[in-house]
Amino acid sequence: MRGRCAGIGEGSAEVKALLALGLSLVTGLAAAQVGPSAAEATHYTGLHAAAWRGDAAAVAVAVAVAVARADRAAVDTRDGHGRTPLHVATFARQPEVIRTLAKAGADLGAFENDRYDAVTIAAVADDEATLAVLLELGASAGLTTSRYDGTALIAAAHLGHDGVVRQLIKAGAPLDHVNNLHWTALIEAVVLGDGGARHQRVVHDLLTAGANAQLTDREGRTALALARSRGYAAMVRQFEMARDAGAAVRLR
Repeated sequence: MRGRCAGIGEGSAEVKALLALGLSLVTGLAAAQVGPSAAEATHYTGLHAAAWRGDAAAVAVAVAVAVARADRAAVDTRDGHGRTPLHVATFARQPEVIRTLAKAGADLGAFENDRYDAVTIAAVADDEATLAVLLELGASAGLTTSRYDGTALIAAAHLGHDGVVRQLIKAGAPLDHVNNLHWTALIEAVVLGDGGARHQRVVHDLLTAGANAQLTDREGRTALALARSRGYAAMVRQFEMARDAGAAVRLR
């Protein structure tokens, strides 16, 4: 269960505004992360169809045909939403297809029409297995993505995908990237999180990795101040302990 700070109401205009914004952002992320529909998939041909089915052998054959025709760009051909076969394979959770496409030279950092790359698609889907494959193959954890100019780490922190957050941190994701809402991953874990165990683990992992807890939103509020305003007692303790530990180190 998440802890609440005594005496802090949840009916304030600030909290209501943050909750409304959080709902709109969650809805926006979900809409942007919808994979190919069944209707779209039935119309796929070639690489897109094979990627969706998880047919790595067919992908390899299609790539070989494209290479024979001197059409190396075919590996990154786009569907109507700007998705490459790699995006489709990521949505469909097809790791062997992803490996085959990467070996054929697919662009691991390609964006679809909503400016999402495969890493961010896997991060938002909480798909740790597919994310691990992408990162192993050399996909970047640090691209600036989406209409919010965010990162996969910010999206994962926002959603409380703690295992994904740990993978992205290990892969060198920028801890203190500020999106166009003026929020970092740490701030999003607070203002768009639910204060529960997964978001607490996200905060712990970000602080342990060295995320800057002194960065503020546009109103000058730190993640600690925002946690207090939301009544997230457990998160408040996390930030206070990190602050006190930092002060102790400076005094040595």
